[in-house]
Amino acid sequence: MRVAGKKPCLKTNTTNNNMKLIQTATAAFAGIALSVSAQAQTKIAIKGSDTLGAKMVPQLTEVYKALGNNVAFDIAAEGSSQAFTALDEGTAAIGMSSRSVKDSEINKFSEKGKKLVEHVAGIDMIAVIVNKANGVKKLTKAQVEGIFTGAISDWSEVGGKPGKILVYTRNTTSGTYKTFQKLGMSKKDYGKNSQKMAGNEQIAQAVADNAAGIGYVGLAYVGKPGVAPCAVDGVLPEPANKATYALSRNLYYYTVGEPTGEVAKFLKWATTDSTAGKVVEKVGFIAPASK
Repeated sequence: MRVAGKKPCLKTNTTNNNMKLIQTATAAFAGIALSVSAQAQTKIAIKGSDTLGAKMVPQLTEVYKALGNNVAFDIAAEGSSQAFTALDEGTAAIGMSSRSVKDSEINKFSEKGKKLVEHVAGIDMIAVIVNKANGVKKLTKAQVEGIFTGAISDWSEVGGKPGKILVYTRNTTSGTYKTFQKLGMSKKDYGKNSQKMAGNEQIAQAVADNAAGIGYVGLAYVGKPGVAPCAVDGVLPEPANKATYALSRNLYYYTVGEPTGEVAKFLKWATTDSTAGKVVEKVGFIAPASK
């Protein structure tokens, strides 16, 4: 016997359809909320110098975010020359450089109607380091030049035990490579037997591993195990000696034009705020406000 108008089945289907509509609407709303949240977080790409990008800038950005700034950072430490390539290609908002911009780089941007703006990130000292077991702990600037150009090749020539000097340098894309060539070598060519390394960390490790090794690193790497700094013309690479140490230099951030928005906010904080200054000095550099 058939029961006429069995409506409960229709009611159940209606309820299920309503639930599906609610779930769909909820999912859509959640998607919109996530999209809005993602849009609210600014992403800043910072590329260039290993000296800045290996330690200092990552630590600055972490502290900056911890202070409540809703910013994501993409940091690539590939050498100072890459800072200007990335800025030119538009793949970075901030370039990091351990040297000042070259005239040729300025001209390249000018030809495209772009202007580079320089921001001092801190002060560094390029420290000449030797193996901790090496008895040579002081060199004249002339001796430093002789060692890195290859004119001096044996430790006995600078008061050490007889033995071939193993020279470690940065690679050619590094701002430190060029700055050291200018400050420590009278712009002369590097010796043909010098070994090029990717970064400060690699040079410090190579010198620590080889009793006959010598190299140069940023101030932040002087305390690495197994190495010791050399005084140059009687002056050690220490913050208190920033005015008299022969191999001192500025470190830089660069932007295309005056920065705006979150980029401007971050750079102002990184270069002027006392909290940022403490991070810079903790890493081993000198805060820009201390100039």
